[in-house]
Amino acid sequence: MYFLYAILTNLAVIISPLIFIYRILKGKEDPQRFKEKICIYSRKRTKNKVWIHAASIGELMSVVPIIKKLEKNKKIKSIIVTTTTTSSAKIFKKLRFKKTFHVYFPLDNNFLTKRFINYWQPETAIFVDSEIWPNMYKNLKIKKIPIIILNARIVKKTLDRWQIFPGFAKEVFDKITLALPSNLETLKYLKQLQVKNIRVAGNLKYYGEKNVEGINDKHLKNKFNNSKIWCAASTHKNEEIFLGKLHKNLKKNYKQLITIIIPRHINRVSQIIDDMNKLGLKTITNSSNLKIKDDTDIFLVDSYGVSSKFYNLTNITFVGGSLIAHGGQNPLEPARFGNFIINGPNVNNFKEIYSFLMKRKMSLTTSSSLKMEKIILKKLNHKKNNQNIKKIIKIGQQILDKNLLYINKYII
Repeated sequence: MYFLYAILTNLAVIISPLIFIYRILKGKEDPQRFKEKICIYSRKRTKNKVWIHAASIGELMSVVPIIKKLEKNKKIKSIIVTTTTTSSAKIFKKLRFKKTFHVYFPLDNNFLTKRFINYWQPETAIFVDSEIWPNMYKNLKIKKIPIIILNARIVKKTLDRWQIFPGFAKEVFDKITLALPSNLETLKYLKQLQVKNIRVAGNLKYYGEKNVEGINDKHLKNKFNNSKIWCAASTHKNEEIFLGKLHKNLKKNYKQLITIIIPRHINRVSQIIDDMNKLGLKTITNSSNLKIKDDTDIFLVDSYGVSSKFYNLTNITFVGGSLIAHGGQNPLEPARFGNFIINGPNVNNFKEIYSFLMKRKMSLTTSSSLKMEKIILKKLNHKKNNQNIKKIIKIGQQILDKNLLYINKYII
């Protein structure tokens, strides 16, 4: 099966120039840096103690606390972080690490993965979430470089795909040195995939830094000073229309109501504005810096990496990807900021987290606009629940410490 996979990845490299051109035109590739994906680098070669791969923004942000802790280790001179998306590269730049630098993850081709490893010479490879790359794993194993899956997440759909090719799956997963599952479902599936060394440390996304630079944005707070606000985050196509209609009903009770919408993908901003216009709703974007007027309905966040500033201002957040057949999005960031969570029923990707919140009466699951309206009207005048914030912070700190304990065994 590795042979067939090698043929397919060789074909991917052959047609990659056409794919890159298309993605550059669509704004999905950096025209200055896309060559990094075929291991052509402008950055000087360095030997790196630790390499961390996080696919995109969510995975990257979940390991920021790990990176900050590792940077304090005097034995670690350099850390390389790879991601696959331009949005995550932009967020990385804002984080301003001291020892850590970013390059794009290469195509999972046998030749390119060998070149990547030989060029950057990592001593430990950490893959975040569900990043399973057969050729990269094979060549790391050949070089005897430990492979750690951090905050591992495997859903039933992924397991089913791997089980179509059980021999290939065994070859790939057998190369993992240490797996740290983020939930019990993943623990179960990793065992079925015959991963040998599994340790339970918990989901890193519970962790949130107590003091985050720029969270307390006084200018932003003043912008909403005369308004009642609530948030809808990580929204997907069609969910905004539902939320726009909900906003219209809520506004019958609060004339100064503003619904803050933070879409999962900001390239959909134009479509969302158009959808809101069709509902007769006035929208302004975060990047426009326009003042909120009496007739403003929707405040649309059209930039990445600023969600926490809005969670800090609100106490209710609807988390998207849950009214459609997507499987939900992670609600922990708004929950850490003391927001009551509202979500639709489709949350299969984060079942344990939503169960945790529901048991502690920190969330509501419903697809009913009427039920959402009632809970939002009830919670709008409430203060943040500081006890809930403390609970999540305490759990998060314990999880961070435990993950670091396991990781450090392969670094120090």
